Amino acid sequence: MAPHPLARVPSLLALSGALLLSAGCGSGASSGEAAPSRGGKPVVVVTTTWEGAFAKAAGAEDIKVIVPQSVHHAPDYDPKPSDLAAVARADFVLYAPFEPYAAKIKEAAGSKAKLVEVNLDNDPDAVRAEVAELSRLFGTEEAASRWKSGFDTSYARLNEEVRAAWPGGRSPSVVTQVFTGWSAKLAGATTVGTYGPEAVTPAQLSELSAKKPALVLDNAHMSTGTVLPDSGAKQVRIVNYPGEDLDLLPVYRNAAAELKKAMSGS
Repeated sequence: MAPHPLARVPSLLALSGALLLSAGCGSGASSGEAAPSRGGKPVVVVTTTWEGAFAKAAGAEDIKVIVPQSVHHAPDYDPKPSDLAAVARADFVLYAPFEPYAAKIKEAAGSKAKLVEVNLDNDPDAVRAEVAELSRLFGTEEAASRWKSGFDTSYARLNEEVRAAWPGGRSPSVVTQVFTGWSAKLAGATTVGTYGPEAVTPAQLSELSAKKPALVLDNAHMSTGTVLPDSGAKQVRIVNYPGEDLDLLPVYRNAAAELKKAMSGS
């Protein structure tokens, strides 16, 4: 999903009229506070599966994803009335800074939910910090602690596996897209340059090729094609977004598998 503003938000406002009446009658907290949730568990609406996975890791159980996983570019998605109805019932609405339409969704649905900006970065340190913060908001610290324990163990194992695949036992040099740096860290690779989110310019092409990277870690959700043609670098497709199960760990497993495959020469 490319981080570009949503061009079509009028449909949200057109759909909001009928929802405003029902949403206005529901219970809600004052501005900046979450409305009371059912059974003491937070009702969370997220824009994409990425925010959804962070919410699940933090301990949320009632999670509604607005943008289907099949939509690779969120700006192309027009929320349905059912999406806005879900927002109207939510305690929290999670979004990323590059998704400005999240506020429009909340406004159109008349929701009293707390709007929470999430730092979408799969760097393990960023993930741990974000999950911990969300768990404090949700009141689910115990569940988040259990998740962190499993995550730390799995991440350490994957890191060891990828390092064991280094060609000749040496850290590979890589060029990363601005949103795939976390995969270089997973591999223990040496980052010699970055690019994006725009396509590489001729000047950048010359500069990055001169670094002689072994790998280019491309963002599958906003690929600009072959980044360094004729450079000899292998391009690795890195997926940032979790699946519909909202599980973050497969994102790391898949990246590890792709990295090992590239380094093995297969």
